[in-house]
Amino acid sequence: MNKNQVKGAVKDAAGKVQEEAGKLVGSKEQQAKGLQKQVEGKAEKKLGDVKEVVKDAKEAIKDAGKKL
Repeated sequence: MNKNQVKGAVKDAAGKVQEEAGKLVGSKEQQAKGLQKQVEGKAEKKLGDVKEVVKDAKEAIKDAGKKL
């Protein structure tokens, strides 16, 4: 797990809390901000996922080169 995955998950969770708080107090603005945070968090987590795949692929190529 890399920092983008962690930051994305935290931002997504914070957005869910903010959205629910907005619902409780009847604030459409806070709900919207919470949803926006969730989208940003999910995007950052996906970026982290892609970075992990690239890192794993690099390691696999490096290992394959050592076997030759």
